[in-house]
Amino acid sequence: MNPTNSLPPNAEALAAAHRRVSRKLGFYTHLGIYCIVNCGLMLLNLRHPQHPFWALGPLLGWGIGLLFHGLRVFLRIPPGWKQRMLEHELRNR
Repeated sequence: MNPTNSLPPNAEALAAAHRRVSRKLGFYTHLGIYCIVNCGLMLLNLRHPQHPFWALGPLLGWGIGLLFHGLRVFLRIPPGWKQRMLEHELRNR
């Protein structure tokens, strides 16, 4: 049993896998809503072609947020990375 956590190793792995799956599903939900809403905004904007293409603003702004959401979900930072960086900074001081 891991002394830092009261869960047995198999339960810890299961809980970690559950968190990863939940995060991925959250991202896919965010992506789906982004696509549906922005397609609707672009169609609405294209119905009135005499006005400037204002739908590009929400598309890019929300897209940047979606990009960071995806990086947070799918970018794999190894465990202990932050601790190693702290130790490196302390050695270099």
